[in-house]
Amino acid sequence: MPHSTLFEQAQEFLQLYYSESNLAGLEKRLDQVQVEILQTGTYRLTEKELSYGAKLAWRNSNRCMGRLFWKTLKVRDRRTLRSAEEVFLDALAHLKSATQGGKIRSTLSVYATADEGDSGFRILNKQLVRFAGYTLPNGEILGDPDAVAFTSYCMSLGWEGKNTAFDLLPLVIQRQGEPASWFALPEEKVLRVSLSHPDYTWFKELGLQWYAVPVISDMRLEIGGISFPCAPFNGWYMLTEIAARNLGDVQRYNLLPVLAKKLNLDTRQVKTLWKDKALQVLQEAVLHSFQSQGVTLVDHHTASEQFLEFCKQEESKGRVVQADWAWIVPPTASSTLGVFHQEWDNQILSPNFHYQSAPWKEEERAKEPTSTVKKCPFSAN
Repeated sequence: MPHSTLFEQAQEFLQLYYSESNLAGLEKRLDQVQVEILQTGTYRLTEKELSYGAKLAWRNSNRCMGRLFWKTLKVRDRRTLRSAEEVFLDALAHLKSATQGGKIRSTLSVYATADEGDSGFRILNKQLVRFAGYTLPNGEILGDPDAVAFTSYCMSLGWEGKNTAFDLLPLVIQRQGEPASWFALPEEKVLRVSLSHPDYTWFKELGLQWYAVPVISDMRLEIGGISFPCAPFNGWYMLTEIAARNLGDVQRYNLLPVLAKKLNLDTRQVKTLWKDKALQVLQEAVLHSFQSQGVTLVDHHTASEQFLEFCKQEESKGRVVQADWAWIVPPTASSTLGVFHQEWDNQILSPNFHYQSAPWKEEERAKEPTSTVKKCPFSAN
């Protein structure tokens, strides 16, 4: 990135930070940053700048419905760590701090980045906690179908799972210029929620579960032109994320047919609304289980009200909320929610979180034999 462009982005962020924080000394700080960029080609964010920038990234997250609480984000500056093992141990500390026995706290940890002149890190998992997926000899999937490819990659590194539907994947961490390393997640470090239903005793016998804290670990945090490819962060789950998507989606655990059979529903035709009925029971089970076990979870109706309150607060500050409607509106009971009837611009602001390519996928593609068959240039497959 040209020095002038980096300074412009730094200036834009620092002006916002100093203005919103009612701080003096902006011109002096800008002079420091400009000199640092001219001398080294980059600059280093202070701990306070990093903390506020991370909170702004959450406030600007177009696809997040939980932004009402952006000011409460706990930011852990861990840029001094220098090995994959240190990052792993600190990720466990992140989990503990965020979990709090079930009283989930929004937390973000930031590790070294090449953009500040260090040897940066990447966590290759989508989330710190995720369940494995295995392809069985008969072609069926055991566990999470979304994790099959990554599970195979982990096994190629030497990891072995227990071959259950809810195996914890290892954490795979890579420091720039070094091979990836995997680390087994200790069972006692991960809070799981066993699923049961308040009315159906047979539900518990299905042996279903989910983990308490969704720590996203594969997105890039950008603040003032500086990118942090390793910045895992979490809020708490919304009911539909687990019930309607993770457990209910056809491409994931696909539990609706299983529940429909237990409920003796007529699945011969979709017009019997058997999917709707099964999904309702699944949502009741997830909500009941998290609440009865004291683990933070928000239902989609409450989340909708919270997001509209966020919009109201932002409006009172003279700020325009940016949001991706398709992500803000939950997949269940959509038209009964206030967010369904709203419209927003979807401009990407800075600071923010961004998707980034997965190094392990690039490694896997590199292993594939070169094909002489010409492919369609417009195909992503």
